[in-house]
This record gives sequence, structure tokens and C-alpha cells, in this order.
Amino acid sequence: EEKNMTQRTFDAVRENLDQVLTFLDSQLENWDCPMRVQMQLDVAVEELFVNIASYAYVDKTGIADITIELLPGQVVQITFRDSGIPYNPLEKPDPDITKPAEEREIGGLGIYIVKKSMDEVLYRYEDGQNILTIRKAF
Repeated sequence: EEKNMTQRTFDAVRENLDQVLTFLDSQLENWDCPMRVQMQLDVAVEELFVNIASYAYVDKTGIADITIELLPGQVVQITFRDSGIPYNPLEKPDPDITKPAEEREIGGLGIYIVKKSMDEVLYRYEDGQNILTIRKAF
């Protein structure tokens, strides 16, 4: 019986990024997710996990819960939960990509790429947790 949902908890430190991506990729391979979509999900998950690792917990190591689900209609849903400072990355205005790179603000491009490459990106703050969900059909 194939599992359509799997969940793991990681210490929210950059050093765990490889483990996070291995966890994601092994799941996506089980579901025969096409490589192009897998790469887009890898980029998005890297961005979101590194954000949590960098900013969520100011002076202590916190955790990031990651749930990966396959929804009906071949939709991968990945949910990140952390108990760090409330932060909605979707409220950041999109960078002005018409400006030359040197005039743009540093940062902000990562979440923009996530928004552009995923079908849906949802954020809510609930029970003291940041909950960020991305969805991508394949």
C-alpha cells in the first residue's frame, strides 16, 4: 500500500538541507514525479527551509516539520511548520525584475521564484506556528 503522506521533523539548521532534499526526492521518486517538477520542488524547498533555518529562531535551534503529500490529481503538497517568529513571506512585495540586478534589493528573489514556479503558495499563522504550504501538479 503506497503511502500518500509522509512527515519528518528536522532541526532548522542549514546543515540539514541535504537531508531535507533527500527526504523530498526519495518521496517524489516513489510517486514517479517528473524530473523537471522535482527540480522545481527542490529549489522551492531549499529556499523555504533555508529561510526557516536563517530567520525563524533567533538565538536557538528550533525545528521545522515538513509534511509531503500526494493529493488527488497528482498534486504534490509540501507543508512547512515552525514555531519561530511569525513571518509571512508572501507579504513581501515582488522584486522589480525590470530593474538591472545591481539596483534591485538583495534577497526577495527566492520567495518570488517559489511563487512563480509553484501552482499555489499559502501561508497561515496558527497555534504559535508559521504554516507555509506549496502545491505543484505534475
